[in-house]
Parts: sequence; C-alpha cells; structure tokens
Amino acid sequence: MSQDSTLQLAGLIKGNEAALVDELITAMRNKLMRFDKVSESEIRQQTAQLLKLLELNIPKTTTHNLNDSIWAETKQLLTEFSHARVKQGYTPAETASIIFSLKEPIFKLLRASLTDQPQQLVEELATTTALFDSLGLYTIDVFQKARELVISRQQQELLELSTPVVQLWQNVLALPLIGTLDSARTQVVMENLLQKIVETGALIAIIDITGVPTVDTLVAQHLLKTIAAARLMGADCIISGIRPQIAQTIVHLGVNLEDVITKATLADAFVIALKKTGASITNSAA
Repeated sequence: MSQDSTLQLAGLIKGNEAALVDELITAMRNKLMRFDKVSESEIRQQTAQLLKLLELNIPKTTTHNLNDSIWAETKQLLTEFSHARVKQGYTPAETASIIFSLKEPIFKLLRASLTDQPQQLVEELATTTALFDSLGLYTIDVFQKARELVISRQQQELLELSTPVVQLWQNVLALPLIGTLDSARTQVVMENLLQKIVETGALIAIIDITGVPTVDTLVAQHLLKTIAAARLMGADCIISGIRPQIAQTIVHLGVNLEDVITKATLADAFVIALKKTGASITNSAA
C-alpha cells in the first residue's frame, strides 16, 4: 500500500461519510439483512465512527496489517461491535456484513474518481479490498472468540443449575442427578455437595440417580469419588434410584458398593437417613 494510495482512499472517505453510510444501509436492506435486534440509527452511528477512524488512520500507515499499533483504536471499536452482536444473537456473517458491505460504495467512489487512470484504479481497488477484508476477518475472529466464551459460561451455569443440593431435613441433604455424569459435571457435583455440607453441617447426603439413564464404570467411579469426598467432610452417603437394570450393571462391572447404603427410591433413602440422624416420622390420627 503506497502513501499516495492511502491518501487517495482517505481523501475519498472524507466528506463522503454520510453518502457511504446511506449506501451501506440500502445495500443491507437489499440483501434482507436484519434490523430486528439493532436499530438503523445504531448501525449508522457505528459505521460513521468506523469511517472516521479509517479517515484518520489510513494516511498514517502503508500497510493493512492490523497488528500495527495505528489500528488499535479501530480494532477496539470492532471488538465492542462484535461483542454486542454476540449478545444480540447475530451470526458471524451478519456481524461482518457491515464491514464487507462498505467495499462496494467505496469502489463506486474510486471508479468515479479514477475513470481516466485505470492502472491506479486497479491498485486502489486491490488496496481497499485487502484493508476491508482484514477488518472483516478480524471482526469474525473476535465474534467467534466472544461467542465461545458465552457458550462456555452458559455451559458452566447449566452444570450448576443441573446439580442442585436440597436440604430435606435437619442434617439431611439430597442431590438429585439427571442426565449423564461426566468428569466435568462430577467436579461441579462434588463442589456443590461439599459446600452445602459445610454450610449446613449435614450428616447424611442422599445421592439420587433415578434420572441417570445409564451407569457404566466411569459413572460408578465418579459416584464413589463423590461419596469419598463427602465422607472426608463428615457426611455419610446413601444412593437412591437403584433400578433393576442399574443393579445388574453394577454387579456385572464389579463395582464395589458394599459399604454404601443403596435404596430403590428417594423415599426409602429418606427414611433410612432419618433413622441415622435420630429422627422419625409418625402418622398422626385424623
């Protein structure tokens, strides 16, 4: 990118910002791009900001390498723009469309300005394409990283929500498990259970696996680790929800649960827990 080329491009942007924004909005409407989650006025404002930064920064460099410190402020604007689009539910392509859609109106200005200079026009078009492609790809990259962070955070929140520890009675906790128990989830289960034991001083924790579809060697190991951790905190564990097929699987796998109380239902486990804590339930006469 030559100095003359950068000055030419910056000069075309200067004074044409409003026209460029108008053409961008028209192009977005023609391509049926969405305005449902972000207003037209917001897009106009963001595009005007981007054009102003390009107008200021393009003459300061002869390269479109965005690692150059000259582009720091522009990259910050694109980062904020991409993060907002992640929260608004846009796709990477929709997010980068504003950048890529700016190329055509700028090409139009270049063609009008350099009609009688075909060689320079070709160079300017190549320079502009390289610059806006770099900006667009940066936007996509930032968008994808931001979305991965959002997904990771949501997965963590879902893990925590899917492993509630409930206090059934004084000194008695229940941990109902639903779905597959993998290593990551086991860690959350263990942390939530141990924290609740500390908070309540519970003596018994009922781990209910009624909602666990299958029990294999790995799931059994995760259960045993959770039980061992709870015992270190002073709480004994009872496993409820042992269905016939799960009982057969555990025996077939050779998993040793001899020192763990197991029951078919949560209700049965609760009765045992009450006895162990010295409490009892009696039916009152009507």
